[in-house]
Amino acid sequence: MAELSWSIGLMSGTSMDGVDAALLRTDGRERIEAGPALTLPYDDTFRQKLRSVLGGKGDVRGVERELTLRHAEAVRALLSKAGLAPADVELVGFHGQTILHAPDRGKTWQIGDGALLAAETGIDVVCDFRSADVAAGGQGAPLVPVFHAALAAGLERPLAVLNIGGVANVTWIGEGGDLLAFDTGPGNAPIDDWALRHTGSAVDRDGALARAGTVDRMILGRLLDHPYFAQRPPKSLDRDGFDLSPVRSLGPADGAATLTAFTVEAIGKARDHFLAPARRWIVCGGGRHNPAILEGLRALLTVPVDPAEAVGWDGDALEAQAFAYLAVRSVQGLPLSLPGTTGVSRPQRGGVLCRAPRPAA
Repeated sequence: MAELSWSIGLMSGTSMDGVDAALLRTDGRERIEAGPALTLPYDDTFRQKLRSVLGGKGDVRGVERELTLRHAEAVRALLSKAGLAPADVELVGFHGQTILHAPDRGKTWQIGDGALLAAETGIDVVCDFRSADVAAGGQGAPLVPVFHAALAAGLERPLAVLNIGGVANVTWIGEGGDLLAFDTGPGNAPIDDWALRHTGSAVDRDGALARAGTVDRMILGRLLDHPYFAQRPPKSLDRDGFDLSPVRSLGPADGAATLTAFTVEAIGKARDHFLAPARRWIVCGGGRHNPAILEGLRALLTVPVDPAEAVGWDGDALEAQAFAYLAVRSVQGLPLSLPGTTGVSRPQRGGVLCRAPRPAA
């Protein structure tokens, strides 16, 4: 069996909390060997810069350059941690930062300069993973289901793999390997924004604010009445896809409790679209660190709900690992998305390869 080479995956999600970087050995198919991973958190000043360009406003070019250089820093830090040189790594999968996602209007926008990252790191970079799917009529998201399916080989099915980032998404894996994937609704983003506004903290740490409050059931019902939840998948969302103004009348704790319940109940509604009930849910992403979310999910779903670590996965590194995996698939010409994951009419390739400058002979 041929030896696998290292690839690096980079992810900056809708929570805008930092760069996740992960090393992976893979053939882009079934073989997956995880390596070291790390997170470089964003400081509050840069996080605010990212917020300022959401929707494509403001100094997009300047923020894009700084974002790319921070990703290059993450690559160097990861190589140092692993004791590797750039020459030891075949590819970097560079997701970039989503600042606009409106697939129904044929638009998705992830900032990040792949050519600059390749020049800074000396490693070939695959970027722009979503545009080809949207151009082919797909949702452009979620893209991680093919990675979830490869990781989940041997686990009992039907299985739901839930990623709770700024937006939450789920991959349903059927007994025969069928895939269905879609964004369930809000994830951490509304809770994080609320906590920042009312406490100055970027997150509701340990769900403490939500657990101190009471859910306003009338407002929660209004939020859950959004037509998105009845829409058949595949489907996806922008970070700011919901009008949360009804919550503004609430105090800090009750607002956090209601927004947390909104995330949980929206995930519960995803079950209506599964082809068969999931026997187990595996949770990855930052949301699994919030006890209020996990407690709510366990009470609502009534089947095992386990963090990714329960099956030997690194729940903080999973999305970064996925983009290392997708980068390898991209250069091999393998599909990144499927009709059941993004709604494209047939399996769709994606990604753009940016070659690193080669030393003169």
